[in-house]
Amino acid sequence: MATAQTEMTHGSAKGLDLLAPHDALRILAVAQAEAARVVETAIPEIAAAAQLAADCVAAGGQLIYAAAGSSGLMALADGLELPGTYGIPNARIKILLAGGVAGLSDMAGAPEDDEDEARAAMEGAGVRASDCVIALTASGQTPFALTSVRVARAAGAKTIGIANNVGAALFELVDVAICLPTPPEVIAGSTRMGAGTAQKIALNMLSTMMAIHLGHVHDGYMVNVLADNIKLRGRAKRIVVAVTGVGEAVAARALEAAGGRVKVAILLAAGAEDVAGAEGLLARSGGKLRPVLARLAPDLP
Repeated sequence: MATAQTEMTHGSAKGLDLLAPHDALRILAVAQAEAARVVETAIPEIAAAAQLAADCVAAGGQLIYAAAGSSGLMALADGLELPGTYGIPNARIKILLAGGVAGLSDMAGAPEDDEDEARAAMEGAGVRASDCVIALTASGQTPFALTSVRVARAAGAKTIGIANNVGAALFELVDVAICLPTPPEVIAGSTRMGAGTAQKIALNMLSTMMAIHLGHVHDGYMVNVLADNIKLRGRAKRIVVAVTGVGEAVAARALEAAGGRVKVAILLAAGAEDVAGAEGLLARSGGKLRPVLARLAPDLP
């Protein structure tokens, strides 16, 4: 049986423990960079996955991540930030980890093999046909991830699979397969390193492109940000100023009138008659600012 790429030995690992620290660290740094470059080969698949996820979220569905171990940590990092960054309701984001929340303090290996736990977790998330499930596993054959996908498919949900081995079993089960064929790890099998780095980049790209499709990004600004602290309130004001060209005082008043909702504040600053009018304009444009601004304030760059 051929050894999976994620279990192979790295060519520069021989004598690693004998090297001077800066030489060993250089090998680790280069390996991480090599793993990151692999993500570019999967751009077409990431694009398809982002569109699939955006369509589900736009239709009122949930975005459900299912993973174990280091892949679970990558999923957690991506999913937890979506509500604050892009205003996607917390209730619409589910992150299912093998071993549950307790697994975050004790990363035991056994839960990733527990198919019954995967079934229970998916059922507990209330997976349905309108949802999108993203399953991650470096090897591509982790039972928790594979069973999660099978349950999702049975419910009619859309599925995305991310793994680091070519020909992974996961890819046979999902609607969109994202293969990130990272080089062997410097520490053989330690997929928290190169494989995890590539997964994090791919997830960040996927969820950011999803947010762009949903109209939550405008000229590189997070226009659906949840401004719930001093830093983010300042950011929200700067976004309104940058997009509309109004002064800070006008931007602050628009944000206050909009209840902190940046898109609504932008439209108020750009000339919308009132909050209700701005909301109506957004509703008719599918939440996207650009077509509304083109009509409301055509002189804006």
